[in-house]
Amino acid sequence: MTQMSQDEIISNTKTVLQGLEALRVEHVSIMNGISEVQKDNEKSDILRKNIESIELGLSEAQVMMALTSHLQNIEAEKQKLKTQVRRLHQENAWLRDELANTQQKFQASEQLVAQLEEEKKHLEFMASVRKYDDNQEQDESCEKSRNDPVVELFPDEENDDRHNMSPTPPSQFANQTSGYEIPARLRTLHNLVIQYASQGRYEVAVPLCKQALEDLEKTSGHDHPDVATMLNILALVYRDQNKYKEAANLLNDALSIRGKTLGENHPAVAATLNNLAVLYGKRGKYKDAEPLCKRALEIREKVLGKDHPDVAKQLNNLALLCQNQSKYDEVEKYYQRALDIYESKLGPDDPNVAKTKNNLAGCYLKQGRYAEAEILYKQVLTRAHEREFGAIDSKNKPIWQVAEEREEHKYDKRENTPYGEYGGWHKAAKVDSPTVTTTLKNLGALYRRQGMFEAAETLEDCAMRSKKEAYDLAKQTKVAQLLTSTEKRRSKQMNDMEFSDEKSIKP
Repeated sequence: MTQMSQDEIISNTKTVLQGLEALRVEHVSIMNGISEVQKDNEKSDILRKNIESIELGLSEAQVMMALTSHLQNIEAEKQKLKTQVRRLHQENAWLRDELANTQQKFQASEQLVAQLEEEKKHLEFMASVRKYDDNQEQDESCEKSRNDPVVELFPDEENDDRHNMSPTPPSQFANQTSGYEIPARLRTLHNLVIQYASQGRYEVAVPLCKQALEDLEKTSGHDHPDVATMLNILALVYRDQNKYKEAANLLNDALSIRGKTLGENHPAVAATLNNLAVLYGKRGKYKDAEPLCKRALEIREKVLGKDHPDVAKQLNNLALLCQNQSKYDEVEKYYQRALDIYESKLGPDDPNVAKTKNNLAGCYLKQGRYAEAEILYKQVLTRAHEREFGAIDSKNKPIWQVAEEREEHKYDKRENTPYGEYGGWHKAAKVDSPTVTTTLKNLGALYRRQGMFEAAETLEDCAMRSKKEAYDLAKQTKVAQLLTSTEKRRSKQMNDMEFSDEKSIKP
């Protein structure tokens, strides 16, 4: 017998139920047709038993139908619960998505809050700068030609020649001609950006530049000198991040704008050409950088005169480019001319004189001209010694002379060597004169090449101690500034609280 489905069982049960009901009716009618006399015989008993069996079958069939209905209700409830479970799963997945989106929004809000806090600090700083901006504007015209804030990030005296080139900050050419002048707000913004860049806070400096650039383009249009200045500032920040491609695109754009709006022979064009040459130099593209640097030199000589300090700086950059191409004859010519300009216009004690002598000595070293390099290094150290300790005599010797005497006495007893004579000389290498420290290292390296190890150790020890003292002094200065800033904030908070209390007092 094959297994029947639920529907077949229900259908057959209904059929049996109908048959039993018809059979019961038939038996009841037969029973009613029998006379009272015949009800006591055997046939009557059989009919009664059949009727009872039929009624029992009917009862069982009705129970089966009720059970079937109950099972159907249970199945329907089961399907309903399954539907609810699926809906709950869907709601759970939706809630998970909502939670993830909410977490992302929360993180974005936290970042926005942090950014707003930084912007608030920027605005507070700029507000404090504006207080002094008006007083400094008159002095800036005299200082711009000599101060180069960007050079602090890329000093001329470093040993790596690719990083020795001095970029031109946007504020430097502001007063070199009577034409276009950089607005005070952009000079302030430039100084602020340089401050952040020197601290490595590019996530602050870049958005600050981009927002200022966007505002300038909206108000003045793209082809405006102020936009070119802002492009130049942003390019310097990108260059500091080693994003040379982006920096080159911005500088070329700035060069195009300045050429169209200011003229091809404007100092601002020379500044952009110089910065582009510096960028190519950092990427090792010396042949591409050299014509740009020469063009910048030509403009500056034409506008400023051949003996201007900015011309000397351009000559220094051009010499470095030629040095990396082993064009030593041109290198010596450019360095010597730059040195003559610095000494005649700024004086022999100007830091640029020592830097240029150091660079020229490095050129001599690469050619194996050790004696000429040694003379220049000794000139730098002797001049620094005279500025710090006065005229040189038998009791007041420069450090290189002490080092050579120690070399002569290296086989004598230690207590008889004149080591103590230079004990305080490292004070001459101050925080604002890193060239002296570099010269000590370079002359020490030269002594090592010549086998004068005792003299080399003397200079290197002095350089190390001067560097440590400079670091400690800078650290102390920064801590003092932080303490002063904290004290000012606390004082301001106390004043605000007192003012708030006074306003709350009612007469």
